[in-house]
Amino acid sequence: MSKRIFMQQDAILNIIQGMARLTRRHLQERNIPDPAMIGIHTGGVWIAQRLHQLLDIEPPLGQLDISFYRDDFTRIGMNPQVKPSQISFEVEDRHIILVDDVIQSGRTIRAAMNEIFDFGRPASITLVSLIERSGRELPIQPDIMGLEPPLGDKEHIRLLGPDPLVLEISGRRDEREAS
Repeated sequence: MSKRIFMQQDAILNIIQGMARLTRRHLQERNIPDPAMIGIHTGGVWIAQRLHQLLDIEPPLGQLDISFYRDDFTRIGMNPQVKPSQISFEVEDRHIILVDDVIQSGRTIRAAMNEIFDFGRPASITLVSLIERSGRELPIQPDIMGLEPPLGDKEHIRLLGPDPLVLEISGRRDEREAS
């Protein structure tokens, strides 16, 4: 399987700054003055840490480990090493910014929302993702997205980090897709 670097840290940080501007505008348009932010373990937490700082959000950053909430870990043979989620603020009636690194099927986000609702019923959830790619299996779309790289069906993208942040593509691009 081939691997290649798609994007280095400086370019990723520029995209995150743009996402912060879009998120700030999104919150202003919806009159959301005091949101809380939650990152999905692990890449979503890395992105959320940077956004949290850029947006100067007051409550501490929450972190979700959705391993136990996934609907596919027994099917794919995954033995989850469950780490506790860390949410030190009240979720009930709170506007939440949920951050992930890559959205593809929508299943990770569904699992994250299920876990968030176990903490309480939020007033709203704004979904932010660094990467959006095709392959949606659930009707879940990000409100704020960094980029949508052209990837083949057999290619995968992942965020490596936390320092430096690097986007890596692995797999093989189908020749018919490349033309």
